[in-house]
Amino acid sequence: MKLFDGGRAPNPRRVRVFLAEKGIEVPLVPVDMGAMGHRGAEITAKNPLQRLPVLELDDGTVLTESVAICRYFEELHPEPALFGRGALGKALVEMWQRRIELVLYAAVAHAFRHTHPAMKEWEVPQVPEWGEANRPKAIEFLRILDRHLQDNQFAAGDFFSIADITGMIALDFMKPARITIPEDCPSVLRWYAALKARPSATA
Repeated sequence: MKLFDGGRAPNPRRVRVFLAEKGIEVPLVPVDMGAMGHRGAEITAKNPLQRLPVLELDDGTVLTESVAICRYFEELHPEPALFGRGALGKALVEMWQRRIELVLYAAVAHAFRHTHPAMKEWEVPQVPEWGEANRPKAIEFLRILDRHLQDNQFAAGDFFSIADITGMIALDFMKPARITIPEDCPSVLRWYAALKARPSATA
């Protein structure tokens, strides 16, 4: 198998961090997203959405979408369990993974893609007003998350999961999106520092 990788882009990083936490090595095929390599013929043939990462299995089967790729590896290598254990644990991971991805990560992505000058040729049409509207949405969610983290070590409770990986990627993504973690979110700051201290954070 091989993983078509987009370098420092958030979704490719999410899969690499997940694999690092699992201790899994997969051959990487670098794709230069800055040169629009993800929109070239090879990637388009594998993923008509022209997005990375793309996992191609030995039999030619192609998997896209970062969480789907992570789920595939979770089934092959269940330990450590990054999608939770048991009915409740798995449901909590799914709940917080979706909350962080659909609210925080999405708001940060919209702010970046619709306001950053470098994204003008990527996000067509670029709607600056929509980007600006998403900045306070990200901050509002961080305050909700901070209250939750006051009593929880990680996003889904006392165990590390894919929800934390998505959270770290979203918080890293805030810098180019020009969003800052509010000072009144000390639990988010504590959580973020702990995530960044994990060896997988550099994957």
